[in-house]
This record gives sequence, structure tokens and C-alpha cells, in this order.
Amino acid sequence: MSAATQNTIATLRVDGSEKAPHLFKASIGSFDEPSSRSTINSLVQWVEDNYREDLLKRPSKHVYVKNLPISAIEKIDQLRGSAKIYQQILEQFPEGYVITPMKNTDELYISHYNKDSGGDQGLFDKHYDGNLRFLSYGAVVRALIYLQSDPTYKVVFHDSGVEKAFVTYDFGLLDFHRELHWVEGEYNPVDQQRILLKCNYLITPRYGGLAGRAVSIANTAVFYVVKAAMEYSKSPSNPPQRFVGMLCNLFRRLNNIHPLAPFALIAGVLGLAGWAAF
Repeated sequence: MSAATQNTIATLRVDGSEKAPHLFKASIGSFDEPSSRSTINSLVQWVEDNYREDLLKRPSKHVYVKNLPISAIEKIDQLRGSAKIYQQILEQFPEGYVITPMKNTDELYISHYNKDSGGDQGLFDKHYDGNLRFLSYGAVVRALIYLQSDPTYKVVFHDSGVEKAFVTYDFGLLDFHRELHWVEGEYNPVDQQRILLKCNYLITPRYGGLAGRAVSIANTAVFYVVKAAMEYSKSPSNPPQRFVGMLCNLFRRLNNIHPLAPFALIAGVLGLAGWAAF
């Protein structure tokens, strides 16, 4: 997207309010332009050529976009930088709010059915993607861009009252920290493989300064820690993996109750360990 387009979109507002909404309401869109669909088709072919074995086996696979070849990243940039996505996000924010892509956290996701009590179990259980919803400054919006999918599974965005069985070329936008959501559906091995992009965007006032950077750092730090634990424990096959998977699921359930509950548990365990050591 050009700088001029970004500046134009950044001035959009929805109701004249100068206060950002507490919840970014989930919204649905589709890449209908022939050029975008051609890019998506090309990416799907690339994934099928380069991840052939991963498409046939469990568990699900997450790959950071930043680690992909430049040729694939350039195609992904055309989608995650789409004016359609930017405009749909900024329609819910006041004038003067801007988007900062969080590209270091974006992922290519080959989605499989992983009800195995490991780190990927949360896909089908009620969950928030993040646990910083107590922060009132700005927001993080996640785009789910479906490169390939059939309507077998339905995503339920509970707080926004939105449900959608996503298919190829669709995308969904949700509040990373504040939207309770989950996936419904029954596994069928002959279903079309679900391949999607998970792209994250930080939305803050234009002149956020240190506050904007602090929120970005906090989001990124939590993201990497949680993602590492989930990756390690998905489809667990040994005691350490099963233990980490148990913690992932425990923290997810605590986060559903209150975002500070996981931090309180960690602080309590560390406090007891310190007391025992002395």
C-alpha cells in the first residue's frame, strides 16, 4: 500500500468520537479482485510444493512469515498490506489512529485437527488469542486470511456476535486480546486442507511515542513466550511436552476468567519457590 493511501485511510472515522472503542468488533471480508485471488492461488501452490509432507501429517504447522523465502514474503505483503484490510480496521477507530504492522509475529498456518490436550488444543476451546486486554491504550487486531479452506469448520466470535465458516479468499478481523472465540466442526480427512495467514496489526494514536512502543514490546514479548510454549507442546509425545501442554491449557482457562489470573499464578509459584529456598 502506498504512503498516500495509508494517510488517506488513517483519517477515516466512524462516529466522530475521539475515544478508541474498547472492543474491536470482529468483521468479515473477502478478496474478490482477480489480482488478489491470483496471488492467493500462487501462494497455495507454493505451500503445496514446499510443505507437501506437513500437509499430510499432524500436528498443525506454524511458520513465521519472516523466515520464508523473499518470493513468498512479497506475495504475502500484497495481502497483509491490502487497502481493504486497512480500511476495514480503521473504520472502527477515531481520526488520527494509525496501523503499525507487527510483521515479526505474522505466521503461515497449516491447520489440522488437534484435539490432543496439547498446545494447539485451544483452537477448539473457548479462548482469547492474547492476555493483555486490561491495557486500555490502543489495540491489536489479527487478520485471518484464508488461502485455502472449505466451510467444514465455523469460527465463533462470541463477544462480537459473529459466526463464519470461512472459505478460500475470505478473511476475518478480530480483537487479538478482547475477543473470546473458538472453532466448531467435525474432522473429516477428505476435507480441503486449511491454509491461512495470521497477521497482526497494532493500532494506536498517530503520535503514540513511548506509549505505543511500550505496548508493541509487551505484545511481542507475550506473543513469543506463549507461542514457544504452544509449539513445544502441540501433540505431546513425552512427559515434558505433556506438562507444558497442561500449563498452556491451564493458563488459557485462567485467562478466560481474568487476564491477570495467569500472572497471579506465576507470581504465587515463584513466591512459594523463593520461600522454600530460604
